Amino acid sequence: MKVTLMRLQPWSLLSVVCVALLLAGCATTPTGDGHRVVLQGSQEVPPVTTSATGSGIITIRPDRSVSGSITTSGINPTAAHIHEAARGVNGPVIVPLVRTDVNVWSVPAGAKLTEAQYAAHRAGNLYVNVHSTTNPGGEIRGQIGGN
Repeated sequence: MKVTLMRLQPWSLLSVVCVALLLAGCATTPTGDGHRVVLQGSQEVPPVTTSATGSGIITIRPDRSVSGSITTSGINPTAAHIHEAARGVNGPVIVPLVRTDVNVWSVPAGAKLTEAQYAAHRAGNLYVNVHSTTNPGGEIRGQIGGN
């Protein structure tokens, strides 16, 4: 049996690789405006010394719908919320999160931002805060859209 290999021109091979990478990126890119959030005590206002951490993905779509979850570690949390304020400033709760597992806090189904809250999000002025009995004002915090 004779096998014949097709010889590709260098530009053809490059085109195939580029298309493959583009398709792979589309398969893993979240729809909407998904943000990886990393929560630490050092981001609290004022900063908190703790070994607790958290991370997750919060997605805010152009229709202002919100989804996602945060997983925590090293904390006995009492509540978790999305707040509106710039980095270094405390702000009001705008979306209470729901405990969906021992260490997981999720955005409730149907959560939606107001136009003003969406504008604050676009400006980088939303954050996730996880509260505990030791730190009722918040033990770990992470800005949505960058840490």
